[in-house]
Amino acid sequence: MLKFALVGNPNCGKTTLFNALTGSTAHVGNWPGVTVDKREGVYKKLEEAVSIVDLPGIYSLSPYTPEEVVARNFVLDEAPSCVINIIDATNLERNLYLTTQLMEIDVPIVIALNMIDEVEKAGDSIDELELEKRIGLPVVKVSALKGSNVDALMQRAYLASKQERKGLTVLCETALEHVINDVRIALKGHGVHNPLFHAIKLIEGDEIEVEMHKETVSMVDDFKEVYKHRVFGTDYEALVADGRYKYIVKHFSPVYKRSKSRSYASEKSNRIDKVLTHKYFGLPIFLVILFSMFHLTFSNDFLYLGAIFKLPTLEDLGLLTNDGEFRNYWVKLLSCFYDGAIFSFGSALNNFWNEIIISEIFGLIKNTVLNSGLSVWAVGLINNGIIDGVMGVLSFLPWILTLFLFFSLLEDSGYMARVAFILDRIFRKFGLSGRAFIPMIMGFGCSVPAIINTRTLADEKEKVATIRVIPFFSCSAKLPILTAISGGIVSFYGVGNADLITYSMYLLGVLVAGAAVLLMRSTSLKGEESPFIMELPSYRMPKFSSTVMLLWDKAKHFIKKAFTIILASTIVIWVLTHFNFSWQFISDDKIDKSILAGIGQIFAPLFTPLGFGSQLGTYGWVFVVASVTGLIAKENVVATLSTLATCLIAVAGKDALGLDLLAEDGVDAVKAMILVTNVSVPALLSFIAFNMTTIPCFATVATAKGELKRRKAFKATMLFWIVTSYLVASMVYLVGTYWWTAFIYLFAFTLTAFIIKFRNKRNKKV
Repeated sequence: MLKFALVGNPNCGKTTLFNALTGSTAHVGNWPGVTVDKREGVYKKLEEAVSIVDLPGIYSLSPYTPEEVVARNFVLDEAPSCVINIIDATNLERNLYLTTQLMEIDVPIVIALNMIDEVEKAGDSIDELELEKRIGLPVVKVSALKGSNVDALMQRAYLASKQERKGLTVLCETALEHVINDVRIALKGHGVHNPLFHAIKLIEGDEIEVEMHKETVSMVDDFKEVYKHRVFGTDYEALVADGRYKYIVKHFSPVYKRSKSRSYASEKSNRIDKVLTHKYFGLPIFLVILFSMFHLTFSNDFLYLGAIFKLPTLEDLGLLTNDGEFRNYWVKLLSCFYDGAIFSFGSALNNFWNEIIISEIFGLIKNTVLNSGLSVWAVGLINNGIIDGVMGVLSFLPWILTLFLFFSLLEDSGYMARVAFILDRIFRKFGLSGRAFIPMIMGFGCSVPAIINTRTLADEKEKVATIRVIPFFSCSAKLPILTAISGGIVSFYGVGNADLITYSMYLLGVLVAGAAVLLMRSTSLKGEESPFIMELPSYRMPKFSSTVMLLWDKAKHFIKKAFTIILASTIVIWVLTHFNFSWQFISDDKIDKSILAGIGQIFAPLFTPLGFGSQLGTYGWVFVVASVTGLIAKENVVATLSTLATCLIAVAGKDALGLDLLAEDGVDAVKAMILVTNVSVPALLSFIAFNMTTIPCFATVATAKGELKRRKAFKATMLFWIVTSYLVASMVYLVGTYWWTAFIYLFAFTLTAFIIKFRNKRNKKV
């Protein structure tokens, strides 16, 4: 099968093009022997199927980062049938720098002028025919985001793959021309493939080349000595870079015709940046945008209109019966969107999902099982163990997808790159570069790819510090915990708003991450922060099809986990809850005699300082057990609570919660926990804080172990997660219970900061 490689700078639209070419055939893996992600897929619209390989985004083929090494080795050693060089047409000169290096390799190349629609929108134009003539390579204008001219690009690439191509260099107009030619001839005589590329890299003093061709290094030095009277200076790497840029400016830049007056859209983009990246207002604006996302996702009172205007409830409108039931199906449907307030988009979607879809489907299944004639324990296992556990997790799917949608829109629009730029100034005070923010913000989606992304950090100590705090950026798997607990607090105690509580806990995770990084980079992981160079991409309207595909992948992954890992966990929890140590079956209202209760009560005292330990009495262990099962997968926390809720409702009595049925979602499960254990609001917030900052799921732990090469660093990281979560959760509980303890913590933090600063200052003098 033909193999085409996609090569380009970061943010050039390479991945968007890859998705447009491969669609659902794409899959992700690792490069053999190297822990850098690779994506592969198949394009099927040519005469024969073509394998598409999406190489990491790079700026050059020099060995400065693992990504550059991977891309370089693939093009040189794997000999792809064709290289499709994706270029951000809005930044033609900078992108062509990589092109001039690719040209020196004996491989067919086609240039894809991507984002051509952005160029035209700005009132500019590129003469692709003239560029093709000057550069000697096929050039095709495309818009990966809109999918325009993509098939034409693949046709040109297919034709190019059928023809042999020899490398050429743009350094022919420099003083290095003769030494390059002599080294090339010598390497060719030694049977070296791609001799031109290797010759130039050897002249630059490239580390990889010097290691690969030790026997020819002295020969190259001899050639340099011969031509030193023609070369000005000894920094050959700088001379090569200067030669490339001068050639690009002289020969390629003229094909880009800029309009005399920039378009209104371009000026508007610049005006937007002046506000969004403002030195003082940029961060507050980001926090407001972040809160808006949470409000639109979780609020049961959109824009607080219900509180402001005192809107009537469904009961006030006479739409409920005397028994408090809906008069008809349409009233039930209306209740998903309005009841004394207009629900936010996420809450309305979540209500519709749970009330109209989930409850109906699973209710039918549960009734079928109940009337099937199965034994009591079998009915309990299926209905109360499996179905309630899975329902408890699936009930949060709309909220998760809504929040993920907002984060995706911010990233695809180009705004997240601006946030990294804004936070670079703040991060440097913590001893990190803005580059570290990129994997951190990815942690809001999933900690696994976020930790993998730390490979782009050059400093090892900065990488370790970043890996340790990434789990504090609450991932989508922890979202059910936040929404279930916050929903239970609001519903049972009538305290606060779910959106405010959830937003505050997310911010708590970010603040803990900042404090932890500051502490580590001032003590055990001191080091110089690496420079942060990032080109801000143009603002773009996210592509609808790409966004839908991402949401579908997220939903598919979540549902798969619900019916595999979480399903298995709920079965185990139910069995341990309904059998005693003599393996005798016990009823729901006797769970205090179960195996799980016995195990949980042993560890409950450890969580007493956190508010959900021994002080909760006979059934306080339920929170401890939920936290432990969350180590496998964070969704297990709510699944466990939902499974145990059925038993606790039986203990309290069905009608104690005002429920005619058993717990149907995570919020009902938390209400059952509150009723039976009398757990306080500070303790519930402490429970959230502990599960947000403690040891993450097994997949994240395994990823962190793979990235932290030293065993000692991994052990220290595990200990760091345990200690941090315990301290943070206990602080939340104590301050929430006894407000005056906030002053004690403030004094302790101030004293610690003073001691560290004094010690570092003294060591610096020494």
